[in-house]
Amino acid sequence: MESRTPNDRPLIEQPPIDQLSCEAIRARLRPNGCRAAPPADLDTPTPRRPFLRAAVLLTLYRLDGAWHLIFIRRAEHEQDRHSGEVGFPGGRWQAADPSCTATALREAQEEIGLPPTQVDLLGELRPLHTVSQYLVTPVVGCVPWPQRLKPEPREVARIFSIPLGWLVRPDGHRLLTYPAPGHPEARELVFFDEFEGERLWGVSARITLDLIACLTRP
Repeated sequence: MESRTPNDRPLIEQPPIDQLSCEAIRARLRPNGCRAAPPADLDTPTPRRPFLRAAVLLTLYRLDGAWHLIFIRRAEHEQDRHSGEVGFPGGRWQAADPSCTATALREAQEEIGLPPTQVDLLGELRPLHTVSQYLVTPVVGCVPWPQRLKPEPREVARIFSIPLGWLVRPDGHRLLTYPAPGHPEARELVFFDEFEGERLWGVSARITLDLIACLTRP
């Protein structure tokens, strides 16, 4: 949508999500502000073993007045069920980690070279159970930009970002049956449209929708 100034120069309106400050985002991520039961498409049957704790880091930065969210594409490994997928830096909680926040920061430093001291922590999203028997806590933070990031080649094939204004489009994602209708493990998962050749889907897509829901609630 465009508006006109008195001298007839066009002005492009910012999406409302880009008008949020760091403090406004922090306020919307306060405990119990956005949390609810895990969504049905991530529910699992009674687990064969206790869920393992894990955490991921959702890293926001501002560029040209717009918020961007950092993603990774995982390196290709034959034995890795998430090989080549788009997601967030993160991994399994370790006994030396005092919290899931510490896990997310440690993994982000290991995987993309992001120093924890650069991250202004804003809050957490609700934890999600996954079919791979993990309880994943999404941790949200923002960083000054630019940042010198470097992928750890054994784990990360590419680091990229997507504008929140693109992700927030209501027609930009859909529910699809995966791996296929009639498959014994078939379930409904979120798939976003491709962005510059990258496809965001599955658990990472659901986490992204949770973040958007928190940031766009009245």
